[in-house]
Amino acid sequence: MNDPAGLPYDRQGLIRLTDRYLAALVANDPGAVPLAHGVRTVENLRPVKPGEGLWATARGGPADFAVHVPDPQRQTAGFIGMLEQDGGPILLGLRLSAGDGQIVEAEHVFATDLAEASLANLRVPRPGLLAEVPPGQRLREEDLRAIGASYYDTLVDNDSSLAPFAADCERHENGRVTAGPDIGAPPPGSSFPMVPGACAAQIDSKAFTYIAAIDNRRVFAADPVTGLAMGLSMFRHPMDNVPYEIILADGTTTMHTPAFAPFDLPAAHIWKIGPDHQIHEIEALGFIAPYGSPSGW
Repeated sequence: MNDPAGLPYDRQGLIRLTDRYLAALVANDPGAVPLAHGVRTVENLRPVKPGEGLWATARGGPADFAVHVPDPQRQTAGFIGMLEQDGGPILLGLRLSAGDGQIVEAEHVFATDLAEASLANLRVPRPGLLAEVPPGQRLREEDLRAIGASYYDTLVDNDSSLAPFAADCERHENGRVTAGPDIGAPPPGSSFPMVPGACAAQIDSKAFTYIAAIDNRRVFAADPVTGLAMGLSMFRHPMDNVPYEIILADGTTTMHTPAFAPFDLPAAHIWKIGPDHQIHEIEALGFIAPYGSPSGW
């Protein structure tokens, strides 16, 4: 951790600072963590002050489902994990930015109303997310951030070649498995017909054509020790390009009209990137917001 003179946090110091922040949230005690005077905090697109938002409503956690992405190079820390808010579970994405030993920015993005069937995937993180990369095989922070950022391009352009997906890539969204090598049918609750389940092939099916833009992209943290990168963004869905053609798992095509009204999706993503420079795991969360929502910043 940093010393009283405000020296930069090291990797473990950022993890401890994150855990301290989470404990302060649950205790509803902003004074229990080093917040800078005038700290800027945005929670689900809304600016809040210490004592407001989760500072008042968090009640329990963090649970065993907790994934840290410390970045000493940038003095920032990312986190996705489970908390409780007023007695119900929430999946929280967190960004902390430190300066002179204090937290100068905090960002909370959280999802509520988690599907009961998804909670089983939110008890403990997948082992791959926590596994450390051998020292001689670790990628640079810059490479991790660039690979994470390429994921957004694949979704907007419907072109999986823009990001290096591993064959075993598996994506979870709000705890639900939405892409992976073992998916042989649309996941429960999916609005799509039988499109391929693998991360790359699903994108190439053009099923995500309704994603018109991904704004406010910030891949803000990378941890070479675990090969994790974390980003925050705003998915925009005007729904003005439907119906559109998609490619089904059997190679045939059909016209598809997702049953969505226009909406935005503020989202947090963590990508597990191996020494092979490929994306193996994706842990994501998001919530529905009105179309055209401001970022809060």
